[in-house]
Amino acid sequence: MIVKENKLITANLKDTTTLHNGVKMPWMGFGVFKVKEGEEVVESVKAALRKGYVSIDTAAIYGNEEGVGQAIKESGIPRAELFITTKLWNSEQGYESTLKAFETSLNKLGLDYLDLYLIHWPGKDKYKDTWRAFEKLYKEGRVRAIGVSNFQIHHLEDLISSAEIKPMVNQVEYHPHLTQKELHAFCKNEGIQLEAWSPLKQGQLLSEPVLVDIAQKYNKSVAQVILRWDLQNEVVTIPKSIKEHRIIENADVFDFELTQEDMDRIDGLNQDSRAGSHPDKMTVGF
Repeated sequence: MIVKENKLITANLKDTTTLHNGVKMPWMGFGVFKVKEGEEVVESVKAALRKGYVSIDTAAIYGNEEGVGQAIKESGIPRAELFITTKLWNSEQGYESTLKAFETSLNKLGLDYLDLYLIHWPGKDKYKDTWRAFEKLYKEGRVRAIGVSNFQIHHLEDLISSAEIKPMVNQVEYHPHLTQKELHAFCKNEGIQLEAWSPLKQGQLLSEPVLVDIAQKYNKSVAQVILRWDLQNEVVTIPKSIKEHRIIENADVFDFELTQEDMDRIDGLNQDSRAGSHPDKMTVGF
């Protein structure tokens, strides 16, 4: 990886950002949200691993941790070369319940440790107890890095105020219609790596005229332009697909660089609009 004029220029799928605890996390990973347990998730993850992805992102609520684990095992890739993330579901928040849920996820994945464990949604009143359990798991070496997902600035400020260990990652909905600049700046200032889920807004951005125009300029797809925008903004990104040609296409973003003008045009598409729930209104599972 090289940095040119303060813009991130990654060379391949194995390039990493260094989290504040020194752990290296790949800039691009493969997400399995809504990928069905069984053959679909096994074959999708194996296709991603064949292509060269080394970071796989799942969650307890996705219901496909066993398939992800099976794919990892069948790939034959040494465990130490992979970066595996899963997330604690809302109904399991709390100190003891978090520790139990972690063991369940680890067993389903068939792993001895996780690279990254995230609190899936903040909720209102349990994430501090949950975080104490995360800190315990981290200190015991069961997880190489701990973080959160869907945390707003006020959640992060509240958590950090009593935490012994600051979150290393905040995975949030992030795409050209939701640029989250204040949150991104806050995380950068605190040394928390921002990570994008739903980088393509669940496909809603693929016909956006400005993005189509920019894609034609670079002879790339709209998806590739968005993912390149993520990377040049120093945001980790985890696109998902069950189609092998899309998995390959999504990774083909290392041979071009968006100009600052085009980066600004994409930034200008912000609408503060979401494909998913607003973190302050997400109550499912709590």
